[in-house]
Amino acid sequence: MPAPVTEPVPHPPARRAVAALVLVAAGALIPLLGPSAALHGTGEAAAPGAGGIGLLRAVLFAALCIPVGELFVARLARRTPGAPMADGPRSWAPWAAAAGFVAALGLASVVATGNLVPRRLAQIDVGGLYRTRDGSLALLEVNAFLVAGLCALSRRPSLQVWPLTAVAVAEALRAHPTTEHSPLVGSGLTLVHLGCAALWSGGLLHALRLLRHWRTAPGAGAALLGRYARVAAVLLTAITATGVWSSLRRMPPDTVLDQLTTTAYGRTLLAKLLLVAVVAALALAARLRLRRATDPLGACVPARAELVVLGLVVAVSGLLTALPLPIRWS
Repeated sequence: MPAPVTEPVPHPPARRAVAALVLVAAGALIPLLGPSAALHGTGEAAAPGAGGIGLLRAVLFAALCIPVGELFVARLARRTPGAPMADGPRSWAPWAAAAGFVAALGLASVVATGNLVPRRLAQIDVGGLYRTRDGSLALLEVNAFLVAGLCALSRRPSLQVWPLTAVAVAEALRAHPTTEHSPLVGSGLTLVHLGCAALWSGGLLHALRLLRHWRTAPGAGAALLGRYARVAAVLLTAITATGVWSSLRRMPPDTVLDQLTTTAYGRTLLAKLLLVAVVAALALAARLRLRRATDPLGACVPARAELVVLGLVVAVSGLLTALPLPIRWS
């Protein structure tokens, strides 16, 4: 009698890869399908290709978060007693820079066609990018990601901080055109908001990757997570303050409640706020478990959930940039 055939059990790395692909696919659906859902019943019209633009913007944000987080946590790790610095994961910064370069290139092609999705190469006016503010900022982001990738592959990957800073500055300036009231104030708020968000989400990702490689030194891993947690609390405060201030600049206090439910921007902002609240709760759970548990590394469980929800926040942030701005009612 032949022996029964058993299905091979996937190895943990395979399961992690499948789970990561599922999460990435789910995150990509948010900016792709989000515009129609957010705009339903509002009477607003989205710009052509809003879903694709939102997806490209989300990829750009993620490509900024990953290397920034690596640089941030690597600095914390060097200051952690007993840290096995020789044992660490391979850097994802070169891949992030490549993804950011492609996303920035796609966004630049949209700007080069007058903020329309190009249907053929002849529609793209590359030379016209140099004649407009948005075009110059788009080119700056493309070149900055290219330089960041070269720095990531060099012997001094810490030099990435300069081109990555240029990307963040370009995004902050792009989000607030000169026709806006006090554009420099808005750009400053966006720069702080984006920088803190990149440090928080990218830092958590790299911290968890390091902990997997530091299993032989759990004390150092717990110490690193504790150091990150203390900084993350400050980052969350800054993100909340700048986010609320930026929202009130675009939606005056007496119109906020109405616009949160009647405009696409407000609905998406409300979804983002709810996700950030979930992230904050998971972060608090991870910090409490880190303080009370017999095995401090047990805090990784809520921290992984926190990372997943942070990924959704990045996707929703990309969608938010592609929707019509709220109306400043008088």
